[in-house]
Amino acid sequence: MLAPKNAGGMELPLAEVVRLEEDIAAADGSMGWVVTLCAGAGWFAGFLPPGLARDIISSKRVCLAGSGAPTGHADREGDGYRITGRWDYASGAPMASHFTLNAILRENGQMLLDDEGKPRIKAFVVPAVHVTILKTWHSMGMRGSASHSYSIDGAWVPASHGFSIDAAHATAPGPLYRFPFYPLAYITLAANLAGMARHFIQLAQESIVRRKHMMTGQPLIEHPEVERLLSEASTRLAQTRQQAYARLDAAWATVAAGGEVGAGDITALQEASLAMAAAARAAIDGLYPYCGLYAANVQTPINRVWRDFHTASQHSLFLR
Repeated sequence: MLAPKNAGGMELPLAEVVRLEEDIAAADGSMGWVVTLCAGAGWFAGFLPPGLARDIISSKRVCLAGSGAPTGHADREGDGYRITGRWDYASGAPMASHFTLNAILRENGQMLLDDEGKPRIKAFVVPAVHVTILKTWHSMGMRGSASHSYSIDGAWVPASHGFSIDAAHATAPGPLYRFPFYPLAYITLAANLAGMARHFIQLAQESIVRRKHMMTGQPLIEHPEVERLLSEASTRLAQTRQQAYARLDAAWATVAAGGEVGAGDITALQEASLAMAAAARAAIDGLYPYCGLYAANVQTPINRVWRDFHTASQHSLFLR
């Protein structure tokens, strides 16, 4: 969805992609997450040399998985780098044809530093043949995402496999590759949480309809407090979704017209994404106690959505 057209991708408008990702997550949290994370890694093709991007995107059953934490090293060696390390939480790892990663640069065994004295970090794409998947994903939810760890032990890749995720270094000409990375990450992940929350609210209402208040015998769905909670959960989620998508649409329109998203608009989009995520969390946590032991049964759809949400929402981007 996000790979460049000149590499064989679809290069869809970001505002369209995010809404689709939310709808997929509303159907299945793990599927939405894998589509989002792997499409996001495919977006990096817009920062690779065009020939390499075409080779990767045209690969049979292409799928890019990866991890953002710089938990490995890339040692300069000849016309390339020798990469060693371990990275965690690569959603879709078992099906990946390539892995993306961040690594700390070294030369002659010495860590390279930037102008501020911090380690220099570079992104790389590595064919799966060089990668060992470590089956470490044992979470309570998002089980289908198979977000395992992976390791690389001294694999050499050409320098062309290194890239910078920055509009100034984009190799594809479309507006998609001039959209800033962090707002893209915030809105795509928050949209997944919104999708799961929409699904949970629907299942919660179905569960509450079947229950009666223990003391009064009144259908629980008619209890004023429950009616209020259901209404407020839906309304607040809808409001924050509308605000987040309005920010996204405005930012996308700016980039599509050849402009640059300013610092204030970047912050506003990130804050709107966090507000949508918070509304999703409040909706689920507020309604769960009214859904009974049915919702605590790990074999029920509502429990799976609850587990998926509370696993996905642990992503570090949602820390305030």
